[in-house]
Amino acid sequence: MPGMPRFEKSSASLVARFDATLGAFGAPDVTRRQMFGYPCAFVGGHMTTGLFAESWFVRLDDAGLDEALRLPGGRPFAPMPGRPMRGYAILPDTVVSDDAAVAAWVARSIAFARTLPPKE
Repeated sequence: MPGMPRFEKSSASLVARFDATLGAFGAPDVTRRQMFGYPCAFVGGHMTTGLFAESWFVRLDDAGLDEALRLPGGRPFAPMPGRPMRGYAILPDTVVSDDAAVAAWVARSIAFARTLPPKE
């Protein structure tokens, strides 16, 4: 479609890490599906975490979002330039490269999504 931006694919290694991280939760309420052409996780119909190119994003409550955005390299998730998605942050590369750190942020994101009313 003319005028639509072309998105960079996530690397196979990052997708494998994403899948491994989600698999560690083993929760039946966490489902994986594609969004924006990238792997994402949903809880109760709410997108909670996912990949966008070589970035990993999470959805958080206000306090968690502020904390993530204060991390060096943390920034709002804006799949379309100038249009950030409210409540979502891109995790810095230092977090994404650390399996335990990224799992902790994903756990927070999943926990927050579980507090939201399920979508119909």
